[in-house]
Amino acid sequence: MSPTSSAFCKINGGNGEVMPVAAEGQTNVGNTNCLQEVTVNNGEHVANRNPEATETDALVHVQINGANGEAMHVDHAAEGQRNVGNTNSARENGSVCRVKKELNEVLFWKVKLWMIIILLFVLIAVVIVISLAVCSAIHEDVDDKFDPSLFKIPHYFNGSFQLPNQVFQEELLNLHSNTSQTLAADLQNKMADLYRSSPALGRYFTKAEILAFRNGSVIADYKLTFLLPEEQQDQLRNFTLSREMVYNVFRQFLYDQEPDESAESGPMYIDPVSLKMFSAQ
Repeated sequence: MSPTSSAFCKINGGNGEVMPVAAEGQTNVGNTNCLQEVTVNNGEHVANRNPEATETDALVHVQINGANGEAMHVDHAAEGQRNVGNTNSARENGSVCRVKKELNEVLFWKVKLWMIIILLFVLIAVVIVISLAVCSAIHEDVDDKFDPSLFKIPHYFNGSFQLPNQVFQEELLNLHSNTSQTLAADLQNKMADLYRSSPALGRYFTKAEILAFRNGSVIADYKLTFLLPEEQQDQLRNFTLSREMVYNVFRQFLYDQEPDESAESGPMYIDPVSLKMFSAQ
């Protein structure tokens, strides 16, 4: 071992002799740093460090002779760590006790703080559940509930419109020809779709018919049929199924036609300005 290895010495107060004790395997004690234990007459032990010892010396253990002659070794570094750990543990325990005390504090009557906190969380959960239930509930419109069997009174509208992208052919004059039937079917489906999709008129609409084709590019004469309930027919004729309402729904649809049905490309394009309509009854 090097000359700076740690060792300890014991000085007995009775005979004044100094007895250095070297570590096991130590060969050179000339420069040994020594922590001395001095035994005084009253039995107290005082530890003295060799002034030549440096901070780089290895950790020195202190031997204390007790009354029964037993030797006790104290690791000062470990002792300091235990003290720090005990201090931190005491602080944590103090914080826990303070929180428990605050939660158990009675705010009024026998109600404690922790009870109010739990109640708030429960109320929030209930509000969330109720909100989800309301949002997920299916809203049923009263107007959507109707009995079609009660709609028996027919109501008709006749009119015409122009197809500027169609080239008139003699076959169109005959409604039984293939050309006439194909064009008539496409136009009838177009009118039926627009009225069935109307929130106000959809339930009353029955069918759309093409009555004839005429020359003038191509002019189509049409007929619309609606069925009214007997109890409300007068009111419906004057408001919901008035000529103005049915005409405006059709014209708005024509103005909203898709680009592929525009005057430049779509053969089924209907000129909104050419739309004419009148009530048959």
